[in-house]
Amino acid sequence: MSDDLKSAAGRKLNFFQTIKAVLWSFIGLRRGADYREDASKLNPIYVIVAGLIMAVVFVVVLLLIVRAVVS
Repeated sequence: MSDDLKSAAGRKLNFFQTIKAVLWSFIGLRRGADYREDASKLNPIYVIVAGLIMAVVFVVVLLLIVRAVVS
């Protein structure tokens, strides 16, 4: 593992703060300064996991909405 990856994996924000940042990204309402601050503090491993979780939740919610409308 390279030193850059090790330093990135040891960043400050915890998983729940990462979830919050990913949710803001899904909505698309994020100021540029906040985005840059998050990008410097977020753990990239947490971002990948949070993104996958939020994508699955998004698909499940869409399926539930479609199911409710069709029935």
